[in-house]
Amino acid sequence: MPELVGAEPGWRTIGILGGMGPAASADFLTMLVGAVKAARDEAHPRVLLESNPNVPDRNAAMAGGASPGPVLAAMAGRLLAGGAEVLAMPCNAAHGWAGAVRDVLPADAVFVDLIETAVAATLACAPRTVGLLAVGATHGLRLYHAPLEAAGVRVIAPPADAVAALVARVKGGDTGPAARSAATRLAVRLAEDGADVVLAACTEIPLVLDAGNCPAPLVDATAALVKATLNAARLAVAA
Repeated sequence: MPELVGAEPGWRTIGILGGMGPAASADFLTMLVGAVKAARDEAHPRVLLESNPNVPDRNAAMAGGASPGPVLAAMAGRLLAGGAEVLAMPCNAAHGWAGAVRDVLPADAVFVDLIETAVAATLACAPRTVGLLAVGATHGLRLYHAPLEAAGVRVIAPPADAVAALVARVKGGDTGPAARSAATRLAVRLAEDGADVVLAACTEIPLVLDAGNCPAPLVDATAALVKATLNAARLAVAA
């Protein structure tokens, strides 16, 4: 879990575009709270969460279905109207429509890009080959392929239907030993195929895959977003 160190900071208000899915949003919020390491309630940032499970499905949108963009823009608008100054969206695939969020962002607000933060965390591991665990829309939009390949990193992935099946299990509430074993099998396959880093690029994946059951170094995109969000929200402390 990412940690912040140093003097107790003040904070800008954080707005979370959530519900994609609800368990992943709850995981992000739990990690966010834990990473602050504050002993008092008042030392935590104010956080607004809109957990909206009715955002149009990102995979269906890739196949010609309704675009998530207008709903994401409306969510961002409500969070901003409520006082949010730093926005984060713990859903990898939804970043294919992140432009809709940026379009409603005022000059004094920040949108923390999950893809950019996860790519930076991945490249910090100096990988030659990254094993990408992501859903079909994330692959189809080349959200990770494009920046990683531009940096000279090879990207491999397990069969998309296997990842989709695991994500569906987690969305259904199964984070137990069987689901963790299924996640491990996917990671083992990636390692056997040459991945020297595994990137958990769907926010349901870290609920069943962590350093304890992944055979290669694991980059958790959710954890990277937590760290970047708190860094963006943290106000300078007077000397």
